[in-house]
Amino acid sequence: YFCRHGERWELQLKGSGKTPYSRNGDGRAVLRSSVREFLCSEAMHYLGIPTSRAASLVVSDDDVWRDQFYNGNIKKERGAIVLRLAKSWFRIGSLEILAHSGELDLLRRLLDFIIQEHFPSIAMNDSNRYLEFFSTVVSETANLISLWMSVGFAHGVCNTDNFSLLSITIDYGPFGFMDSYDPDFVPNTSDDERRYKIGNQANVGLFNLSKLLQALKPLLDPKQKQLASQILEGYGEHYYSRFTELFKTKLGLLGENENDNYLIAFLLNVSLLC
Repeated sequence: YFCRHGERWELQLKGSGKTPYSRNGDGRAVLRSSVREFLCSEAMHYLGIPTSRAASLVVSDDDVWRDQFYNGNIKKERGAIVLRLAKSWFRIGSLEILAHSGELDLLRRLLDFIIQEHFPSIAMNDSNRYLEFFSTVVSETANLISLWMSVGFAHGVCNTDNFSLLSITIDYGPFGFMDSYDPDFVPNTSDDERRYKIGNQANVGLFNLSKLLQALKPLLDPKQKQLASQILEGYGEHYYSRFTELFKTKLGLLGENENDNYLIAFLLNVSLLC
């Protein structure tokens, strides 16, 4: 933890090597991707998009072997370590794995910790606190993806392990910005099925939130489960409303007009044709 001006930030190293939680990788990072993360996370912050930050970047003397384009051509690259900062690194996957393994007591304790530390508007003695938590994550995730779309940002790997419970942009692996509008834009060369193309980010967000709901269900009573399903159904409306608001602001459209949505769609199609 790191404290500044009364705020507490969690520190994380990317590229420092294997940890007890490493999978099959070497836990290292190359200089190329580390510089990209440092620059992009800072750019996103100053664009007003919730994100982790990069505090420092250290170049390593160690060589790292990587297949940059996933075509079997492995090359030696310079290693590096990025010091990341965020208010929290808990993700949807952090809860999903506990529910999947049946560790419900630990799931409840972790949820209570996350709510107490990061969701001060939710009372800990409220029997509906998990429902309120879910509602907040749904609306804020819709807001985050709308902001991504407003600047043409494609995350690249939108799985539940890369979706923050605080609805901030984390884990800058494969990512990219569109040079021109293309809903099929994919920044990840290993995404052969185009699952995470930029035009599908909102749908993937819904999929991940459904996985979050599935993880929370063992802690909800029947009535709360019904209400949570209704909250999830409202995700599309949250996203569409925020998306429209952002694009109207970009176009300088004032007030409400029934043709605004048509104009936004028309201009996006014009951009696609160009």
